[in-house]
Amino acid sequence: MTQTTLLLQPGDPAPFGVENADGPSPILFVSDHAGRAIPLRLGTLGLDEAERARHISYDIGIYGVTTALAREMGAEYIFQPYSRLVIDCNRRPGLPQSVPLRSDGTIVPGNADLTEAARRAREVEILAPYQDQIERTLRHRTAAGRPVALFAMHSCTDRLRSDPRPRPWQISVIAHRDWRLGTVLVDILRQGTDLNVGVNEPYVVDMAADYTVPVHAEATGLPYVEIEIRQDLIGDAGAQAAWARLLQPLFARAVAVALAAR
Repeated sequence: MTQTTLLLQPGDPAPFGVENADGPSPILFVSDHAGRAIPLRLGTLGLDEAERARHISYDIGIYGVTTALAREMGAEYIFQPYSRLVIDCNRRPGLPQSVPLRSDGTIVPGNADLTEAARRAREVEILAPYQDQIERTLRHRTAAGRPVALFAMHSCTDRLRSDPRPRPWQISVIAHRDWRLGTVLVDILRQGTDLNVGVNEPYVVDMAADYTVPVHAEATGLPYVEIEIRQDLIGDAGAQAAWARLLQPLFARAVAVALAAR
């Protein structure tokens, strides 16, 4: 790629972040939509601040929850700081959902009429380094003979503009074929809390379009879960800390049971 097509420049965040590198916990936390950064070259993507602060831009609150979980559990955390409107790091490159032209009723002007070089720059400089870091970390742990369970951490809006019906689930556990960890965690959440726990709600794993779980877990036989927490419940630091305190022992128990049964 020539210098004229480079996307990231000094002042932009790195294409991924890592906290508690090589932590002793068997859990590896990842967040595909943790941040809302936009490369300086792309300005605001043609959106005002109110639109850039919506759920279409990032998974509101999930970075705070997962950072606290990772710290308390001694778990490594790999996260994506760039907005999903720049490139969705949980979508296969080349698909329309990868660089969205519209999201929940909002048109994204900065994503219109992209050249192939511009689209490719987002894939090469943001998506690929993040996903490669997850792969390197899992490969390192496997080579060292360490048990590992992948937690793909997400948050979801309590209602869409395109579908204003309220979503009742406070937390959801999502998986595709491999429910070794998911079934255990659902039981623990339902028995140990009074939360409304969803199963494959409001989303499912899309094996054709999604990236993180299909590539790093389902394809490799790695125990995993995908978590969705409702965003209106984790909108501030206090709520995020409270959810981390609630989930920490439950996640630890579910992983211990699932890994012992392997």
